[in-house]
Amino acid sequence: MRDSSGLLEELNPKQKEAVTWPGGPVLVLAGAGSGKTRVLAHRIAYLIGPGGVPPGKILAVTFTNKAAGEMAERVKKLLGTGSGPSWLGTFHSVCVRVLRRDGQRIGCPSNFTIYDRDDSVSVVKEIVKELHLSDRDYNPKAVMSKISGAKNALVSPQDYPCPDRYTRELVRLFSMYNERLKMYNALDFDDLLIRVVELFSGDEEVKRKYRSRFQHILVDEYQDTNRAQYLIVRHLAGEGGNIFVVGDDDQSIYGFRGADLNNILDFEKDFSNVKTIRLEQSYRSTKFILRAASSVVRNNVGRMGKELWTENSPGEKLVLLQAFDEEDEADMVYENLFRSGRNLKDFVILYRTNAQSRPLEETLRRRGLPYVVVGGVRFYERKEIKDLLAYMRFIANTDDSVSLKRILNVPPRGIGPAVLKRLSDFAGRAGISLYEAILKAEGVEGVRERHLGGLKEFRNIIERGRAVIDEQGAAEFLSQIIQDTGYLDDLLAERTRESESRVENVRELVASAAAYEDRASERTARGFLAEVSLFTDIDGWNDKQDAVSLMTVHNAKGLEFPVVFVTGLEDGLFPHSNSFGSPSGLEEERRLFYVSLTRAKEKAYLSFAAQRRRFGDSLPSFPSRFLKEIPEELLEVESSSSKTLDAGAIVRHPDWGLARVLRVEGDGEDAKAVLRFEAGFDKVVMLKYAGLVRVTEEELWE
Repeated sequence: MRDSSGLLEELNPKQKEAVTWPGGPVLVLAGAGSGKTRVLAHRIAYLIGPGGVPPGKILAVTFTNKAAGEMAERVKKLLGTGSGPSWLGTFHSVCVRVLRRDGQRIGCPSNFTIYDRDDSVSVVKEIVKELHLSDRDYNPKAVMSKISGAKNALVSPQDYPCPDRYTRELVRLFSMYNERLKMYNALDFDDLLIRVVELFSGDEEVKRKYRSRFQHILVDEYQDTNRAQYLIVRHLAGEGGNIFVVGDDDQSIYGFRGADLNNILDFEKDFSNVKTIRLEQSYRSTKFILRAASSVVRNNVGRMGKELWTENSPGEKLVLLQAFDEEDEADMVYENLFRSGRNLKDFVILYRTNAQSRPLEETLRRRGLPYVVVGGVRFYERKEIKDLLAYMRFIANTDDSVSLKRILNVPPRGIGPAVLKRLSDFAGRAGISLYEAILKAEGVEGVRERHLGGLKEFRNIIERGRAVIDEQGAAEFLSQIIQDTGYLDDLLAERTRESESRVENVRELVASAAAYEDRASERTARGFLAEVSLFTDIDGWNDKQDAVSLMTVHNAKGLEFPVVFVTGLEDGLFPHSNSFGSPSGLEEERRLFYVSLTRAKEKAYLSFAAQRRRFGDSLPSFPSRFLKEIPEELLEVESSSSKTLDAGAIVRHPDWGLARVLRVEGDGEDAKAVLRFEAGFDKVVMLKYAGLVRVTEEELWE
């Protein structure tokens, strides 16, 4: 075991103060790259070593199993023994242990089953069917999302507001769902937390037992705690117990999952005699990157405030890439990446939504650079993309039974495995293809009248597609499939965050088809399929290879890279349009941008496009408002040289402000311009009288 001097020699003065603070409530505000994981590990080791606290008397809570495992290894290495804390894990894993031991006191048998989200959705689906409700109106995923949101906020079915018939039915589903889980002796992920809150709230004896067991409680990423997690901490620590939390209010980016920023902002009010320690020395980023990030996040009102500083070198200026469209943006990212001469694993390309990965992936693949999509699947491997491509493939080749089996009941049309087996058996006996069997389904034994409607609907979609596949462009053909199948309508009906992401992916696929038409000599669906096959048929890159990383900004939290590209920095995309009209939502988007910048150690590239395809149409874009919050002297601007920006020129109208030029019609005295203004409306103006002034991208930052 290392002595106290050995444990402390690697720490700076503020880190040392946090590690050695004697006790009581402690809030460690740890800025990006300031060594919060080091502080937590050293604090635990210090308590066990020089502090003499038995390992079993320490509760340390992290937010991922991976973080818990890494923390345990660090502590063991610091102590030089295997005697780390026995209660180190995620909130959910800790709650499982509590409920296995004492849950029976609130009617929760110790042998309960834990249901994941798919299990929960299946239960809701079962109940919706029993009640004869429309699964379009009460989509099981959407219902489960609302139930989970209520549970996270500790709202029971009895307390759920019911202003209309829809929500009354929703509450009935919520109540029946809870009853069904109880019948099945099961808890979902949300239950693991709220049942422990219920246990501690209603059983003083149990609460006292756990309070006396845990002499010290440590919580990582405290800014990401929700209401239930906050109450668990309060119950265990009391008002003035040894509660040590580490977090960064500027990195709270999970409000959509129920995280409550006020938990960290109000810590000094919630506990008595709080010691607040700010870790403001950053060891990760250069001075320029740190200044840029701090300049942006400083505009948030909901923060405790800290001034990060570093002894690192000033480094290079941040590079602002001004692209024509998303394809051009991907090319500019590639060019800067390629000419750097660095190892590919030094780079990460960040984006706000998963759908943005498509042009980036295509460019990297076309240029022969290996990449790995972190925290998700590659664009062309996502379910909704594979479904729609399967429709295209099958229409192009009706002998393709693999694609047929994938799409026959997608979206659901009442054709289950039993019907498929009868059709396959018939095709085998008759020596015909599966699709020919479907065309003759009326004569297939065992195919009932109720199945024929769905089969007829499917046949009509396919035959309409076969009639136009060689006449329409790829994007138009794909759009017809989406409309005929109702695929997008089904996703929109789900009304969940997951379905919103999938809708964006579907729209991005249409944009991909439109981009293909722009650059290809053969503009048909068949040509598009031939190109796409290069993206889907080649084996994925080994993630241990030297490869570029691609991920959303949310997935990048906690990571760092020498070089970071933050793409799609346009108002409506980053910040996302969902945050408009919500001050707290916009502040979370700003924190998300702060997180993206502070992933960079040495170099940061920021990019936006003058126009971007949305569902096949190219629409003008405006630079993200966050870019204007970065001091001009920290930015080096690089404009696209491969395409003219005239089509998306920025102009200033004397009355209505900034606008993009969508198109110019006519010439001479009769010339008109169609403008899309920053406020979101379109106007047609006579150039002769409009008084428009051309504005360069550089002037936008002045």
